[in-house]
Amino acid sequence: MRPRFLSVARWIGSLTVQLLALFDLDNTLIDRQAALSDAIAALSNSRMLSPDAEQWLRIELVDRATADDFARLRDAFDLAASAADLWHEYVDLMSLSVTCRPKILEGLAHLRAAAWTIGIITNGASDIQRAKLVGTGLAPLVDGVAVSGDLEIRKPDRSLFELAATRCGVSLADGGWMIGDNPTGDIGGGHQAGLHTIWLRGRRWPDGLPAAHHVVDDVIDAITILLNETRE
Repeated sequence: MRPRFLSVARWIGSLTVQLLALFDLDNTLIDRQAALSDAIAALSNSRMLSPDAEQWLRIELVDRATADDFARLRDAFDLAASAADLWHEYVDLMSLSVTCRPKILEGLAHLRAAAWTIGIITNGASDIQRAKLVGTGLAPLVDGVAVSGDLEIRKPDRSLFELAATRCGVSLADGGWMIGDNPTGDIGGGHQAGLHTIWLRGRRWPDGLPAAHHVVDDVIDAITILLNETRE
């Protein structure tokens, strides 16, 4: 009877999900689109770009931005500035333009106070994503950050989730939560990584993708769900 009791105890313990919350960055914790519009307008004014060049940026950078985009911009519009200078100015402008709502910062602080480990897992170039974290005040509130540019892989690749957990000082094998707006990258990737998921409604849901554990309209609602998990 004793060995059987120990086996059941281990089984019950295995059902416990560690207090790990991995958050997407762009359009989950921050409003990338608003910041993008402001940064492009400021860059266009600073570099005296033509309306066509500004429109090109708004189209090409709508989903993501890398240094290579500015090499293509320079070549397409025969600009005098180097691609590196244009990229670095854009990174600086994005870090100044992007904001995180105070209620989100407060919610993350409450999670940390409730013993949650908080990570950021985001697609994008390393320098610009980390500049956003610093510019918004998010950096001091997270335990680890994994950016796709670190390994040249992107969500939903499980390796990026493993890197995020490792940088948070925990093991992905012990479970946790993934919160994001991208059905495939965040929710599909979270499922593949063995995580519970919370989807921020907005994008079209792909056919055949397993449903998220929770669906919300605001990341504040996701944080409330996590805090309720702590209390149960």
